[in-house]
Amino acid sequence: MSEVINIYDDRMKSLLRPDASLQKVVSGAVWSEGPVYFHEDDSVVWSDAHGNRLLRWSPREGMSVLRDPSDYQSGNYRDREGRLVSCSSGLRAIVRREHSGEWQVLVDRYRGSRLNSPNDLVVKSDGTIWFTDPPYGLTQPDQGYGGQQEQPGCFVYRFDPATGAIDAVVTDMLRPNGLAFSPDESILYVSDSSAFNMPQGYHHIRAYDVVADRAADNGRVFAVIEPGEPDGLRTDEHGNIFTTSKDSVQVYAPDGTRLGKIPVPETCANLTFGGKKRDRLWIAAGTSLYAIDLNTRGCQ
Repeated sequence: MSEVINIYDDRMKSLLRPDASLQKVVSGAVWSEGPVYFHEDDSVVWSDAHGNRLLRWSPREGMSVLRDPSDYQSGNYRDREGRLVSCSSGLRAIVRREHSGEWQVLVDRYRGSRLNSPNDLVVKSDGTIWFTDPPYGLTQPDQGYGGQQEQPGCFVYRFDPATGAIDAVVTDMLRPNGLAFSPDESILYVSDSSAFNMPQGYHHIRAYDVVADRAADNGRVFAVIEPGEPDGLRTDEHGNIFTTSKDSVQVYAPDGTRLGKIPVPETCANLTFGGKKRDRLWIAAGTSLYAIDLNTRGCQ
């Protein structure tokens, strides 16, 4: 499969290989989300978020079901020990797969009340887990088990597995969704997808300064994403932001300039960098998993 890559700024050209081509790797999900790459066996694990399954693909073994049911897992990430850490919209929790293969709930409450439905997460270099908590698992029948919202809003949290401490670090967004740090972790980018089902909602990415490695301040709009809403996002080694949208993966420079877009035939939900050199972009979109080899490396 080959799609024409749209270039709006010459800086985009340096991120592409001359023979760059989007490939559909595998299909079979109801709604693909949260890909994470494991270099140990060259595999990708991702969520069939609406199918309530966790899937795995490798070039040697093809696609398989890793967990069914998955309690509506969505975003996934690796921690500093190589364990899979996931957002469980069904359990309203952050969960982790131990080296033994068992799943453990790490956190499911803030100030004594249940979380909404954690959606996406990143693990910072200090081991802390930063995650978003919109209500989609409570309000959307194919994203969770339903229930009542107990938190006063939809926040971004910082959780420290070493101490059990959890803090709300971003409280001024309607529906925080995907998130990523800049390469030096001085900036936190968070997508707001509230336009998905709120008439006055947003479809933009906000940027926050990371203060003392544990707080976020000076929130501002980084980029308005259209068509559709931004969901998952990642940054590369140069600080460029790769974000999903309705029709493509869009690429933005750190100064907010849109450099280009990589059209994808299905609605993009999330992405990650992988491959032995972290230069392959894996894209979870619609029912499928796509990939494209780039001339840049992911920093996460």
